Amino acid sequence: MPTAMWKNKIIAEAAENDVITLEGNVYFPPQYVDQQYLAHSDKHTICPWKGTASYYDIVVDNQINAGAAWTYLEPKEAAKKIAGYIAFWRGVTIVA
Repeated sequence: MPTAMWKNKIIAEAAENDVITLEGNVYFPPQYVDQQYLAHSDKHTICPWKGTASYYDIVVDNQINAGAAWTYLEPKEAAKKIAGYIAFWRGVTIVA
């Protein structure tokens, strides 16, 4: 069961068949992400084939991991399957 953890807190957890792995990143459906740990960020980046990514800061026990989660809310057609899914980096551990 893929699990995203930071500071010993489970940020996301889903069954293997519910996540999407793309370019080495595990994308979790939003319903499997504990939203209490996410805070919207003003950060955005653009991928030529996926589109515009929107970022979240992860907040655990008043510690902030800035821009450590991202999502493509309206991806380009080639990445449509990850629309709304959330992926992690910057020290967030993904355990299978």
